[in-house]
Amino acid sequence: MPALSAADFDAEALAAGRLTLVDFWAPWCVPCEKIAPAVEQLARDNAGTLHVFGLDVDAHPAPAARHDVLSLPTIILFRDGSEIARLTGSASAKKLIRLVEPHLESQ
Repeated sequence: MPALSAADFDAEALAAGRLTLVDFWAPWCVPCEKIAPAVEQLARDNAGTLHVFGLDVDAHPAPAARHDVLSLPTIILFRDGSEIARLTGSASAKKLIRLVEPHLESQ
């Protein structure tokens, strides 16, 4: 999964005409580690339709602050630069798929 920085966040995550998922995480976050395989699988299963990125909030705090990321992990789904769905805290792969699936169908 490609990593974002503060410098490229807007250009990549908020690009017009795209459905983009951003996984806001930190290296010390155990729930982040647990959900990472599900996020990566979602990216593989929907390559070409869903753009998936990770953002280390310790290294790049500005985008996290701008999008009110207060707990980790936080997964935000963007369409055309606007937030359309959010999942916060420890979650199962099923819950992640339920969050994203309805938006994939409208692609």
